Amino acid sequence: MILAIDIGNTNTVIGCCRDQNILFVERLSTAPSRTVLEYAISIKNVLELYKIDRDELSGAIISSVVPPLTNLFCDAVQKIIGIRPMVVGPGVKTGLNILMDNPAQVGSDLIVNAVAAIAEYPVPLIIIDMGTATTLSVIDRNKNYIGGMILPGIRVSLDSLVSRTSQLVRISLDAPKRLIGKNTAECMKSGIIHGNAACIDGMIDRIELEIEEKTTVVATGGLAAKITPHCTHEILLDDALLLKGLMYIYYKNVQ
Repeated sequence: MILAIDIGNTNTVIGCCRDQNILFVERLSTAPSRTVLEYAISIKNVLELYKIDRDELSGAIISSVVPPLTNLFCDAVQKIIGIRPMVVGPGVKTGLNILMDNPAQVGSDLIVNAVAAIAEYPVPLIIIDMGTATTLSVIDRNKNYIGGMILPGIRVSLDSLVSRTSQLVRISLDAPKRLIGKNTAECMKSGIIHGNAACIDGMIDRIELEIEEKTTVVATGGLAAKITPHCTHEILLDDALLLKGLMYIYYKNVQ
């Protein structure tokens, strides 16, 4: 069994993998001010919550888009299980062919998502990750990573809207009762939920037009479940995609 951790700008996803199965998916707040011990306690508490015996863990792997926290998490994991985690980056085999101007600039989370999606779903693929930013990654019929898009994340957009307007208040991300809002909160919810769903639908249309093929569309990330039900395209929701990718990369490097 291995421990898999993805460090994002807002949340850190943590889970355990056994025999090609993801046992659980949990999210912790990513807080740069926390210490190694504080993160170690958080990881320990999650493992205990799911009754994971630390002695059963034979390894760990981390991907991170927050470089200052990578070593901190490595130290925290080592405190808990006594093993230094593998870190997705230079020198780690992914098997992914990246057709970008500078492959080294592609975020490790995008690489991990792509590795999992290629293993789990038919190509060509569009992978949508809705976190702090909303990212779209495109995989062609030959399983090459050919590029993508980066959009402002849903909460980032909402926070910016509220902070820059005097009469708009913070709202929940529940779907509105109707598309055409009848009060300020409903109008904001419709704009955020249906507006982002329409954006995703439009981007899928444009990608498929450019590559001249229909695609399998997979969505992941903390906010994907809020948006994808309101899209007109068929979108597969896979909350464990990142952890699956980490699992595949781990075994690719230890076998």
